[in-house]
Amino acid sequence: MDQLLRVQNFTVSRDGVAAGEDQSLERPFGHDVDPERLFAWAGATASWPNRTEPGGSRGLDDYFTRDFSHDIGAEIMGRNKFGPQRGPWQDHEWQGWWGDEPPFHTPVFVLTHHARPSFTLSDTMFHFVDGEPATVLAQAREAARGKDVRLGGGVSTVREFLDAGLVDTLHVAVAPVTLGSGLRLWDSPEQLLDRYHMDVVPSPSGMTHHLFWRR
Repeated sequence: MDQLLRVQNFTVSRDGVAAGEDQSLERPFGHDVDPERLFAWAGATASWPNRTEPGGSRGLDDYFTRDFSHDIGAEIMGRNKFGPQRGPWQDHEWQGWWGDEPPFHTPVFVLTHHARPSFTLSDTMFHFVDGEPATVLAQAREAARGKDVRLGGGVSTVREFLDAGLVDTLHVAVAPVTLGSGLRLWDSPEQLLDRYHMDVVPSPSGMTHHLFWRR
């Protein structure tokens, strides 16, 4: 079976907004977007990896949270998901938002036009690559050693790979909030129906999970 390029647990508001403008070190999701309003669904589940207390919900939301790393051998992310720096890298000492134990546990390919040496934190190696989506995907597939590749975001990166026709499956979690402005994945999920089948599955939490797979 071919190695899939998968978008997983990508969370947007009901009006399609996934992040705000003017990202900064203090506000990774930009101004006017409170990530708690988008991601509370995952944090409430029993399988949330950062859970420090027992408990948490089971059911549909937990299934998607638990499935995040299943059969994933590499991740591709945009530079904005790694950190807020723009232009040439000024500070190689700062190694992203993810701390000493990043949640990926695979090679990660960070899209950037500015070279930077690879480095490893725990069991995650970050590579900084400049190339067309198909070229970067080929690198990630090789590193994944037969497993699938996750396309982690952010919004511009997902849209870029969608426009290139490279995404095989998407899971988009739609939160029951309206943000009004910011970076949009879509105006309507129906925009993808020329290329993908879609199932919509509501959750008791109020989330609506949109599942897409190639036609």
